[in-house]
Amino acid sequence: MNPEISLVIPVYNEEENVVPLYERIVQVLDPAGITFELILVDDGSQDRSLDYIRDLVERDPRVMAIQLRRNFGQTAAMAAGIDTAQGEFVVTLDADLQNDPADIPSLLGRAREGYDIVSGWRKDRKDAFLSRTLPSQIANRLISTITGTYLHDYGCTLKVYRRDALAGLNLYGEMHRFLPALVAQTGARIDEMPVNHLPRLHGVSKYGIGRTFKVVLDLLTVKFLAGYSTKPIYVFGGFGLFLLGCGFLVALVMIYAKLFHGISMILTPLPNFSAMLVILGMQSLMLGLLAELVIRIYHESQGKKIYVVRSVFGRHKQ
Repeated sequence: MNPEISLVIPVYNEEENVVPLYERIVQVLDPAGITFELILVDDGSQDRSLDYIRDLVERDPRVMAIQLRRNFGQTAAMAAGIDTAQGEFVVTLDADLQNDPADIPSLLGRAREGYDIVSGWRKDRKDAFLSRTLPSQIANRLISTITGTYLHDYGCTLKVYRRDALAGLNLYGEMHRFLPALVAQTGARIDEMPVNHLPRLHGVSKYGIGRTFKVVLDLLTVKFLAGYSTKPIYVFGGFGLFLLGCGFLVALVMIYAKLFHGISMILTPLPNFSAMLVILGMQSLMLGLLAELVIRIYHESQGKKIYVVRSVFGRHKQ
């Protein structure tokens, strides 16, 4: 029988934390009667993390190790673990012991009530305010506003997902933090619960302010996929029509200036400006049409549907 939950934990240079994390998980889940598999994904660690993971695999058949060829990043490591998971629920958490495994039963209990995602909220963070907490708060407000999926803490890795809600979802870039927003596009039921956040005792943080720029770019991608993945002509075509309109408006200004004020067109930058706007507008329209073709090829060649069915009731026999 498949376990109830699959714990997916990306590991990168966490040799001092791997074994204590495993022991803490066992101490919490075994007394609670929660069956689990532990999937530790070594994301190209350069320390002895993989050695400790292999020891855990030998000790406990519930532990599985996935070794990536190099450091692909947290999103790729998480995707590798999710693709391997067999449990009804997938639980993601960090390997640095800042996520508390003691919160898993409460999150799981809420997921059992019918939620597709239950997200942790680090209400009392143990990180530096200016370098970590404040940028995170700003990012969470921005992500919630743009995606329409409101969470206090997108950056908290500790989350519980129904595995079938993640089916067919491909992750790229730094998209793991946007998983709730991506799954919400399929009509997922989402809840959020406060969780513990512990100070890091060993190792160093892998997060830096430089990731902010990647988050912003990925956020633009998520917004586009959420609103226009099946109708890209609305974006490119709308922008193209706007540019064309501006180009014709500039041309009318040129004509008016020539006829009523005697201003020579060639003595102003308006002809070049008008031509540039018209050309860019036409290019945007053509790009939108090409994007429409690509979208249709993507869906039709792979048999992908543009909708997601939650369940079917009362099928009548013909």
